[in-house]
Parts: sequence; structure tokens; C-alpha cells
Amino acid sequence: MIKCSAGTAKVLGLKELKTEALPTTAYLMTGERCSHDCSFCPQARGSSSRADLLSRVTWPGYDGEAVLEGVARAYASDSLKRACLQVVNSQDALQETRDFLRRLNSKSRIPVCVSCAVGSLEAVGELLEQGADHVSIALDAACERVFTDHKGGSWSQKHTLLQEAARQFPGRIATHLIVGLGETEAEMLNTVQEMADMGVTVALFAFTPVKGTRLELQEPPTLDHYRRIQAARHLIVRGLARAERMKFAGGRLRDFGLPGWREVLADGEGFRTSGCPDCNRPYYNEKPGGVMYNYPVPLTPEQCRQALEELRLD
Repeated sequence: MIKCSAGTAKVLGLKELKTEALPTTAYLMTGERCSHDCSFCPQARGSSSRADLLSRVTWPGYDGEAVLEGVARAYASDSLKRACLQVVNSQDALQETRDFLRRLNSKSRIPVCVSCAVGSLEAVGELLEQGADHVSIALDAACERVFTDHKGGSWSQKHTLLQEAARQFPGRIATHLIVGLGETEAEMLNTVQEMADMGVTVALFAFTPVKGTRLELQEPPTLDHYRRIQAARHLIVRGLARAERMKFAGGRLRDFGLPGWREVLADGEGFRTSGCPDCNRPYYNEKPGGVMYNYPVPLTPEQCRQALEELRLD
């Protein structure tokens, strides 16, 4: 059994679904009920959320062979560009991940990113050797203070592993950062800058409250807060701005430190989904028709204009 996001199941022909945007990456998940207890995650050990949820997305389960063959067909027809495997942490998670990569690689050469709770450089290297082109070591939190509050465990250990993995496997390590867990904009952007300097791909998410998690009653980040971090991340990873040259007041971003930033951001690319190449995660943090944190497709001219207004730098 392999779980797919609902949008992925639609692309694979396994589910009927009405949606305005289809995923360009196959989002797949193995396992259920994590051994970790992150405050925001429906799969957390202490969560009472539905077992088929990750963020606000439903992940129905299907026969593994049907999923893998569907991914191979979709990649061959150019309907999908990449696969992303989310592995719920358990005692057998690493072995399950190796088995998945072996099975998928026997059917397709689709690029694969694996998000798995790896604990050593050896484990990272093994997954890359098994066929993953990226391994994501998710920080989720922007700083040690927020990490301690919402994830537990050792920030230092996770952070050190990221550093060592980025150094040993350049260009093949990614991380996730969640906006809205209580960090300041300065804290988030300093970490984005550090990851960019190490060559780590940064996927940015907006905190999404899910019923049954410890944070089910917490509000998601305001749109202007997210837009400022989103745009600054875009400028940082493109090498056009640096966090230490930006101006902050009370932890809030006030200036990108880049003359002409409006023209740079006018094409809207800075407001699209971020992460590995061809990752668009439709409605992962959004409800259709609601607030659009990460645009899964190119923005219209009106959406570009609106996103720039939503920055509210002044």
C-alpha cells in the first residue's frame, strides 16, 4: 500500500477529482502515525487527527504496484516531472524507503526527493545511492527556540547533520521551513540565508492548523507576514539579496536591502511554491478559493500586482 495526495491520485488515474491545478510532482507517503510528536502534524504520535491527513491534504491509500506503474506512465507522458516521498517515521522507515526506491527505479527514472527522518550521513548516502536525487532533512522550525517548543529532540543534532550532509553531498540536500510557528521574520530569514549559503534547497510552507493536532486552534500566519518571508527567500536563493543586509524592526522585515526589488519581483515567480524543481504542491496550505500562500501555477498580471501589495513593507 502506498498513499498518494488526492491530486496525485487524480493524475495517476486512480481518483476522480475536480481541481483548478494538478500537481507536477507525484506526492507519495508511506507509513502511518509517526514516532515523533510535532505539534503541528496530523501524523504525530499524540495527534488525534485522521490517519489519512498530512497538512490539510488527504492521502488515500492504493495498491503499491498500481501507484508505481501510474507514476512511470505519467512521467513517460510528461504529466509528472518528479516524485516526492514522505516517510512517516517508524522503526522500519529507512528499510521501507530503500524498498520503495528500488521498486520505483525498476519502473522509471523519474527524479525522486525523499523526506525521511535520517539520523546519519551514512543513511543519507545510502538513500542517494538507492536512487534518490534529493534527501530532505526537515528543520521545520526557524530556530532552536521554536524547534524546542514544537518538535522536541535536538536542534543541534539536526542542524549539524544538515551541515555535514550539505558539505558531503553538494546540491542534493533539501529542508522544509514552516512560517507561523512563533518565529520572527529575522529568525526565519537568517536560517534561509544559512541554508542557501550551504547549498541546501529550502521549501517554504505556511503553518496550517489541522483538527486533532496540538496547534489546531492556532491561527495560520497573516498573508503579509508570509509574503515578506516568501519574497525575501526568493531574493536570497537567487543571490540578489542577503539577510544581513536587510532591515528589520522588532524582528519584522522593513527593507529587502535591494534597490529595484519591485521590478525583480514583478513577474510573480517569488510567490510560487518553493522547493525542489517542478514541485508545486497545489492546495497543500490552502483551501480552493481561499488565501493563496503558494501559487502552484504562474501568476496572472493581476495576481502579481496583488502579491506585491500584500507585502506591506511600509
